[in-house]
Amino acid sequence: MKKADDLYETYKSKIIAKTSFLIYYGEKPWWHQILIPGSDFVNKWNYIFFSTHLFALFLDPLYFFLPGIGGKVCMNMDYTLATCITAWRLSVDIFSALHIAMKFRTAYVAPSSRVFGRGELVMDQRQIAMRYLRTDFVIDLAAALPLPEIVIWYLIPKRQDGAAAFHNHAISLVILLQYIPRVIIIFPLNQRIVNTTGAVAKTAWAGAAYNLLLYILASHVLGAIWYLFAFERQYTCWKRECKKEQNLTDSPSCNQEFLDCSSIVNKMNRRAWLAVTKVLTNCDARDNPLDFGMFADAFTSKVASVDFTEKYFYCLWFGLRGLSSYGQSLVTSTYIGETLFSCFVCLSGLVLFSQLIGNIQTYLQSTSARLEEWRVKRRDTEEWMRHRQLPPDLQDRVRRFVQYKWLATKGVDEEDILRSLPLDLRRQIQRHLCLALVRRVPFFSQMDDQLLDAICERLVSSLSTKDTYIVREGDPVNEMLFVIRGELESSTTNGGRSGFFNCITLKAGDFCGEELLTWALIPTSPLNLPSSTRTVKSLTEVEAFALRAKDLKFVAKQFKRLHSKKLQHAFRYYSHQWRSWGACFIQAAWRRYKRKKLAEELAIQENLYYMQLPDDDINYEDDADYKAKEAANSAMDTGVQHLQATILASKFAANTRRGVVQKVTGVEPASSSSLKMPKLFKPNEPDFYSNQEDG
Repeated sequence: MKKADDLYETYKSKIIAKTSFLIYYGEKPWWHQILIPGSDFVNKWNYIFFSTHLFALFLDPLYFFLPGIGGKVCMNMDYTLATCITAWRLSVDIFSALHIAMKFRTAYVAPSSRVFGRGELVMDQRQIAMRYLRTDFVIDLAAALPLPEIVIWYLIPKRQDGAAAFHNHAISLVILLQYIPRVIIIFPLNQRIVNTTGAVAKTAWAGAAYNLLLYILASHVLGAIWYLFAFERQYTCWKRECKKEQNLTDSPSCNQEFLDCSSIVNKMNRRAWLAVTKVLTNCDARDNPLDFGMFADAFTSKVASVDFTEKYFYCLWFGLRGLSSYGQSLVTSTYIGETLFSCFVCLSGLVLFSQLIGNIQTYLQSTSARLEEWRVKRRDTEEWMRHRQLPPDLQDRVRRFVQYKWLATKGVDEEDILRSLPLDLRRQIQRHLCLALVRRVPFFSQMDDQLLDAICERLVSSLSTKDTYIVREGDPVNEMLFVIRGELESSTTNGGRSGFFNCITLKAGDFCGEELLTWALIPTSPLNLPSSTRTVKSLTEVEAFALRAKDLKFVAKQFKRLHSKKLQHAFRYYSHQWRSWGACFIQAAWRRYKRKKLAEELAIQENLYYMQLPDDDINYEDDADYKAKEAANSAMDTGVQHLQATILASKFAANTRRGVVQKVTGVEPASSSSLKMPKLFKPNEPDFYSNQEDG
């Protein structure tokens, strides 16, 4: 039973995690739950509905392209296009209905609670519904009603007389009336997205594309309206000429049904009428362009009788041309409606085109703002160096550093960004950025995660160009540097003593400034920073992390794990200062061993010489005087040579011992032997135990 309860709690926690955008997680059914306005789910839904609503704004003007010329002096309706548009519009209307349902379940912030902070959410379902009914419900409902579908598929088939004119006027009226609430909805929805997420477009290029899309939408609407008005002008001309022919006695007379391709009953009479009528010639835009004004292009280019694709793109081009040229390319007639429409095109083009250029310029400038700031800073730097008359080599080094810093950071101040974030978030970001790189340093790889987090939190990036001195021998050390990329040269002369030079290369994973760690681990460390025992110079461009003195001191005091024997051995092993001292210590010990071995060999040879003298005297024979004297003289010469070598070896050993004693006492004679090796002083060892004992 307990296991079943645990499984239920686990399942419930998963459900709660998945439905975190709701208020009453599992206590009520999902259809009774209240949505948080700024939750991820609501924000995503706002983006989805915003996209579908923009698509609906593009879709509705396509109804204006349904009327077309089906033959000579005859108009018809494109029901194939109407079917496609209706199918798409029904899917958009479904999203509109869902949006209305969601707004009945979305909490809102009480206006009286906005004195401080984000305010208090109103959770009562009845209050939410009443507020929505008083504010936005009417507009949302008017925009979601399927009015064009009702007109095209229900009202138009019911109408039998004057079908062509009725079609045109009915569709135009319905679309224009419903387009107004659809446009009104888009502005508060856009503002809501901006308030919750900061911007509709996440990037500068997306923002520029969004503004260009709105401009194309305006051109699309203008082109569709222009086509509708052009067709209305053509149909009005046909009706006017047809009425003139009805008053004549000639047979056959003009009939209004002849102007509608779908309602023609007597085709024989229409063909006879077409043979004698003057409607076609009197309403030809090529013969009377002034009567059609700005709509003449629709008929001289045969736009009204071509396929939908060609018709649509021609009207879109007309809208773009009219808005971009502020209506200067339009040739109007004396009709008041046409003149007012031209004025509307001119003013709309002026406002929309100016807004488009301004918004796109703002978005594109935001992409190059950092680059422009860097150019201004670089220009100021050049003028300053020229004014101060810096040497050419210093100017080149300054230019290289400015260029390298731009390539590494792109002008972004990372420390300023991190300082503006909360402590926990800043710690997690620093861990993400630095932990993997810090673990590459062998000394840090011996530490636990808590200590590494404390160090990562206080690391700052450091950039150095080629031939830059990080620290010089004898200067105070104010930071430890951990190399991430590049190479450094670390050298020492042991305080400037002649005859000593040690040089090593630091690569990725190495560190320098270990004197600072020794200083930080001393419980009663002085206020003065330790002096550097090495000169560190960059051989290439170097990227590293720096740990400042005050931060290292804080970590050493707060975390007792830093005082451990394991870290002591790791510090000694990976410290190049300790390595250099160890190498010199081994070399000095090896030389002492060689001198001691040489002295022992000389002593053995001397002892052998003195042991051989009595044996030579005993072996002399009285009867061979000449040979004995000759052998004695020869032995005497050999003994003298051995004695001289022994004396020289003794003097060499004495001088060597005297030099070692003088080095230890710190007194160096003026005439030192070239055989003596300078001794590197042992580095100060960190106190890994005092704080541990105190704790």
